[in-house]
Amino acid sequence: MRAVVVEQWGGPENLVEREVERPEPGLNEVLVRVHAAGVNPVDWKTRAGGALIEWGTVPAVGWDVSGTVEAVGPGVGMFRPGDEVFGMPLFPRQAGGYAEYVVAPARHLAPKPAGLTHVEAAALPLAALTAWQALVDAADVRPGERVLVHAAAGGVGHFAVQIAKARGAYVIGTASAGKHDLVRQLGADEVIDYRAVRFEDVVSDIDVVLDGLGGETAERSLKVLRAGGRLITLPGPDDVPAAPEGVRAVWVLVEPDHLGLREIAALVERGALKPVVETVLPLAEAARAHEIGEQGRTTGKIVLTVA
Repeated sequence: MRAVVVEQWGGPENLVEREVERPEPGLNEVLVRVHAAGVNPVDWKTRAGGALIEWGTVPAVGWDVSGTVEAVGPGVGMFRPGDEVFGMPLFPRQAGGYAEYVVAPARHLAPKPAGLTHVEAAALPLAALTAWQALVDAADVRPGERVLVHAAAGGVGHFAVQIAKARGAYVIGTASAGKHDLVRQLGADEVIDYRAVRFEDVVSDIDVVLDGLGGETAERSLKVLRAGGRLITLPGPDDVPAAPEGVRAVWVLVEPDHLGLREIAALVERGALKPVVETVLPLAEAARAHEIGEQGRTTGKIVLTVA
């Protein structure tokens, strides 16, 4: 099968399409024929240095996939060949989603949301699960709470705005001025141009902050939280600031989540969640996808078409 592999750690030029052996499903595993693969910041960060991931003998990148079940291994009762599925297999272990086929534990997948193309569905898993696990599992956002989402037009951010709104929250997003209309369309009640003002000067009494930036943004976010507030930061454990008494600050790392994928699909199917896909490229242009992503200006997601 065709797959994009990492020839050596470093720049995007080290992503190369190769012929590799097609995997076979084992116990409780599913073989998926990949139609589309999502691209995420963790992809280029690991490609650059090989950090975080448990690599196999042939380093292959990518986790977000949407496709069709090709075969099932012994013990799998929830899927059959021909089923359309999406998911984020194995994270943070190597999955090799930039490929024609991928093997996944059955419960790392879920039925593809009805009405979405494979390209749209491939944009969902890692970013939408990150937003879901941060806002629902970690922060337990409740109706009427005030939620601040940093980078609200980005991959995780644009899902977080919609998920928080679906939970009944009052949502404030930060984004550059040119992206304000989109963030409002996603459901934000207020949008702040982070280039024009410091958010802590214009926002207060926040219950939950979702911080996908880290560094000083995480530190400054503590200033806007009310007593009992929660700061959920995503970049890494070193970006969790020391929180004052009465405030909770935690790092969340996304994990495969069958039930979370089903909840996300349900939101999509009732019109409460929609992926924004800015760039679609063929698998052979994975390096170009990384070059675009590393510029840090993507609205929504980048997706590779495979089949």
